[in-house]
Order: sequence, then structure tokens, then C-alpha cells
Amino acid sequence: MLSTLAAQSAEKHHVARKSTFVSIVLNTVLMMLQIVIGVIAHSQALVADGVHSLADLVSDIVVLIANRHSGVEPDADHNYGHSRYETVASLFLGALLIAVGVGMLWRAGTRLADLQDIPAVHLSALVVALLVLVSKEGLFRYMLREAQRVRSAMLIANAWHARSDAASSLVVALGILGSVAGVRLLDPIAAAIVGFMVARMGWTFGWDALQDLSDRALDDVAAADVRKLLMSTPGVRDVHELRTRKMGDLALVDAHILVDPLISVSEGHYIAESARSRVLTDNRVLDALIHVDPENDTLARPPVDLPPREQIVAEIDTALAEQGEHAAAVNLHYLSTGLDVDVTLPASASGARESDAQRLAHLDLAGLKRRLGARHLSVLRAMEPDARVEEQAAEPATPERHDLV
Repeated sequence: MLSTLAAQSAEKHHVARKSTFVSIVLNTVLMMLQIVIGVIAHSQALVADGVHSLADLVSDIVVLIANRHSGVEPDADHNYGHSRYETVASLFLGALLIAVGVGMLWRAGTRLADLQDIPAVHLSALVVALLVLVSKEGLFRYMLREAQRVRSAMLIANAWHARSDAASSLVVALGILGSVAGVRLLDPIAAAIVGFMVARMGWTFGWDALQDLSDRALDDVAAADVRKLLMSTPGVRDVHELRTRKMGDLALVDAHILVDPLISVSEGHYIAESARSRVLTDNRVLDALIHVDPENDTLARPPVDLPPREQIVAEIDTALAEQGEHAAAVNLHYLSTGLDVDVTLPASASGARESDAQRLAHLDLAGLKRRLGARHLSVLRAMEPDARVEEQAAEPATPERHDLV
């Protein structure tokens, strides 16, 4: 299980590095081309798109840094790992895009306020805008395919960021085309539209990241899948208080499982570990904490005023000592219906069975039950061991172990 998660994490980080490096190289080339040609061709829309590509370049660097840190193993300061570095990076990207978008809107507004100073746009700006449009759309398709393959929310967000770039480049191309045709007003309008698109995308990314940092739960479908995995575990009667919270692309799960109240602690622990292993087969789950309940504690609360084990065992030992007996085992069941006590006496020799029955007949079970405040009290004698079984267990050549009751 751990090796599978480690392999998935390694593949995710490899894909993130490769796709982000491709984006960095492409955005660097396009950004330089857009800004230089935009200034020469007098196209504010192309320059604005170039600034947008510069913001993409910065965001790609942030993704690389977050990708490296999010893959670090858990440590003393981050017990659950560093997956939220990706969420923090998404929040930073959102804030960056909002700032860039607002700046574009401001610049376009000031230019629209003075239409007479708008120069004619050269045809070279349209050629560059179309080249950028094709390049950004190709980058989007590549990044989205890789992000979906490794199920990375941060990479999917970055891919759609590239799609927004392609959409803005389309608007820029149309604005430049209209300006070349003689409608100079369209170029600054295209720049304003690009600014709005960038700011809106930044708000979407930032808001989603903020929700994840606020411990947003898995969606209903994913939570239902987790519940099914828990309920399919042998020994689990019911599941309640199922809670999830996002950690980057993954989630932490807390759940209470209902088991038979009369089983041993070790069996309850085994059931809980089995349930946890099943939940971790879901590749959306980073870790799970399973709490074992003998009853649904959201409906029935066990009493808290019952005597502790030490007091109960002392009362039982005193009562049994009066009859020349002692307890081999005492099992307590603290339930909402009250206290149940099961006492097991040591096995007696075959010749002492008749006197044993006489001693137990004098044991005041009703009085002991009343002193303990128990709802149910049982006193049972362990079965006499078979001599042949004892002989087999004593032979050193026999590896089989016999637990005698």
C-alpha cells in the first residue's frame, strides 16, 4: 500500500516537473515575442497578453517550487506531510492573476479615455497573436492530459490556466484584426477583456485554494465511496461520524465504526486496521484514523458513573476469597444499558468437582452484583484441560501451540 502511494506520488511529481518545464520554455519565448512585437506594432492588447504570459511564467516557477516541497516526507513539524504546499501555491497564483488582471483593466481604461492618441496597429501583431493562440491551445491539451492521468488538482488548474491564455489570445487576435481593419477602439477593448478574464480566473483559483485551506471535505460521491469501503469490512456493523478534510490533492479521513460490543480489544483493533487498509485503497485518501465503538455514541452514551476496573476486581477477589476461590479472568463491558461482568474461575481438578459446586453455591452472586452496580454478572468455571493435550503441548518437537481454556 505504501509503495503504491509512493509510486503515484513520484509519478505525479515527475509529470509536474516535465509539463511545467515545457510551459516555462514556451511562455518565455511567447512573452518576449508578444511584448517586443506589441510595442513595435503599437498593440496594447498584444502587450497585455505578453504581460499575461509573464504572469504564467512566474506561476510556473511557483508550481515547480510547490511541487518540490509538497513531495517532502512528513517530519516533526508537518506530521501529515507537505501536500498543502500545492494549495498554498494555488492561492498565491490566484492572487497574482487578480493583480495582473486589475492592472490590465486599469491600463485599458486609461487608454480608452483618450481615443485620439491610439495609433494604428501593424499587421505583424495579428500574426503573433495567431501564433500565440495556436501555441497556448496546444499547451493546454498537453498539460490537461498529463494532469488528469496523475490526478493532480494543481496541474489541472495550471492546464486550464493555459486554456484561459488561449481564450485571451483569441480575443486579442480579434481586437487586433478589427484595429487593422480601421476600428482602433477594438485593440484597447480586447486588452480590457483579457484583463477581466485573467482577474476572474485568479479569483476562481484563489477561492478554491482558500476553501481547501479551510479543511474542505471530499465531495458527496467520494465520501460515499469511503463509507462503502468501511462498511464492506468484515466485523463492521455501521459507520458514523465520517469526516474528511483536504490535504492538497488528497484527503484525511476520520470515522467511527460500530463492532460487536463483546469482542476482545485485539479483535476490535484488527477490524479497525482492516477497515483502514480498505480505505487507503482509494487513491484520494492520504491517511485514515478509525475509532472503534461498541455502540453508536451519537445515539447512546455509556454511563460515566460506574466503578472502575480496580474497584470491581477488588470486590470480586474479596467475595471469592471467602469461598477459597480466585478469578482467573474478569471481563467488563461498559454499555449504555449498564455494566456487564463476566468472571472466569480457574479449572478445578476432576476429584474436586463436587466440593467446587458446593463452594460456588455459597457465593452470594446477587449481593456481589448489587455491590458492583452491574446489570449482568456471570461466574463460570474454566474447562478442565485434557491430559493428552497437556502431554502434546509439553513435547518440544511439536511446534503447535494449544491455548487451554
